[in-house]
Amino acid sequence: MKKENNTDKITRKEAISKMGKYAALTAVGTFVILNPLKAQTSSAPNPGGDPFS
Repeated sequence: MKKENNTDKITRKEAISKMGKYAALTAVGTFVILNPLKAQTSSAPNPGGDPFS
């Protein structure tokens, strides 16, 4: 039988810590990308034009 290599395993505490860091990074990235106030100020007032005027 083949022995398992235990050097790649991490503890539950380490896994939760790493996932917390990824979750925080994702939240910050999402907020920066989808920030509505910044998106409104940088967009054109009438980007598509009014086809009926």
